[in-house]
Amino acid sequence: MKKRVTMQTIADHLHISKNSVSQALTGKPGVSEPTRELIKKAAEELGYEYTKGKKETVKHSGSGTIALIASERAFSLNFFGEIYLSIEKEIRANGMSLLIESINEEAIEMQLLPSFIQEGKIDGILILSHLSTDYINKILSTGIPTVLVDHHHPLNPADAVLTNNRFGAYLAIEHLITAGCRTIGYIGNIDISPSYQERWEGYLLAMHKHGLPRKKEWMLTEAAEDESFLTSSLEALSDKPDAWFCVNDGFGFLTMSSLHRLGYKIPDDAAIVSFDNGQLSQLANPKISTMDVDLQLFARKSVEQLFWRMDHKDEPNQEILLPARLIVRESSPERL
Repeated sequence: MKKRVTMQTIADHLHISKNSVSQALTGKPGVSEPTRELIKKAAEELGYEYTKGKKETVKHSGSGTIALIASERAFSLNFFGEIYLSIEKEIRANGMSLLIESINEEAIEMQLLPSFIQEGKIDGILILSHLSTDYINKILSTGIPTVLVDHHHPLNPADAVLTNNRFGAYLAIEHLITAGCRTIGYIGNIDISPSYQERWEGYLLAMHKHGLPRKKEWMLTEAAEDESFLTSSLEALSDKPDAWFCVNDGFGFLTMSSLHRLGYKIPDDAAIVSFDNGQLSQLANPKISTMDVDLQLFARKSVEQLFWRMDHKDEPNQEILLPARLIVRESSPERL
């Protein structure tokens, strides 16, 4: 009896992954046109029969194990916790197993890699948020396909899936300006994350575009995410802006609390827009306008990019920017 030709048969014949064969034969993106034509030709020569509507279960080749690593702090944050759960769902939907490891500060400082990375027991790595530039480079030096999730750095030569922070911040400022604000401050520590630096740049770009004042004292770019610090910093301002753009929902929540403590009414005396659309923006009173990040899309694109990198190890590094969507709530209505 003639052995049935499957996608795996074609993959083994061409020494590529089954995932790439599936993408080529079902018309999905993820493979180059030359590779797609090569796969179609091999399928025809081998006698592969593809019935429309009938799907094969697509599993990536290799041992089928992906590692997800992040700092202890990142895993403790709700934002990254939701991404992790969505990543886990995507990995398992592709028939693969997931190893999870939190990296403590000592391991980062001493550049101690998890044993499963040192022993080469995995096929790909997802790094969630920031660890350190040197630590990430040590992981990259192993040659295991790696994708950075919500983090990038010029000295980390790796694929990255990111929020379009500059454009997101720009849209937040546009909203405040449309609502009638003309003096807008920025709150967030730009040294903590490239994302926060990029959101500051988006703020500056929008303010410059509209010719609005960018006073140094209104840009708290070294702010601590601490209510007492923010209260004292805001109280010290002799000339306070009529709106604040906060780099994340934590800063947004604490800024609102500090302004309340100082006798300000939100949004009458000061409007607030933050970033991420986490629980704090929804628990605040009034609820905070924020830039929403689609975490399920984030996870799906991260997993797809890792699978692509596993099949295209010699291709140039890529960065994928995902949009942020404005959600208007009571802290900054359409018109103030």
